[in-house]
Formats: sequence, C-alpha cells, structure tokens
Amino acid sequence: MFNIYYFYVLKSKLDNELYYGISGDLKKRVVDHNTGKVKSTKSRRPLSLVYYEAYISKTDARKRELEIKNKGQQREFLKVRIKNSLKK
Repeated sequence: MFNIYYFYVLKSKLDNELYYGISGDLKKRVVDHNTGKVKSTKSRRPLSLVYYEAYISKTDARKRELEIKNKGQQREFLKVRIKNSLKK
C-alpha cells in the first residue's frame, strides 16, 4: 500500500477567505482547523472544505500547495475551476 497526501482548500465562513494546505489525514486536519488547533486559522473559524486533490507523493502535494500560494495566476485558475463550490 501507499500513503495518500491531500492538497486542500478551506473557506472561512467568518470572512469568506480561503486557506490552502496539505495533509496525510484530511478528515483529521479539517477537524483540527475547526477546533482551533491550527494557529493560522484559529481566528477564522468555522471553516468548510471546498476542494481537495489527492497525491501519492507528499512532495507533489507540497509543490501544488506552494504553487497555489506563491503564484497568483495559478490561484486564480483554481478559483475559476471551483467557483460553484465557493458559492456554498
């Protein structure tokens, strides 16, 4: 077997801002965000999962996260791709 790593996007229901991250346990990580265990999103709760991608390689998941965080054009492409999910 192999591990799965997730690149994910959360949306704050408080301010509608997006948070991007990676995790090997997506369900647990979303719970961690919503219970205040993640410093960077603690003040932006509650958060909802609006998108994720699965990778076999942690390196690939991290690369995707950095691509979205550091390249505005890629982030905008993603927002267009998930625009209906962002409306919810």
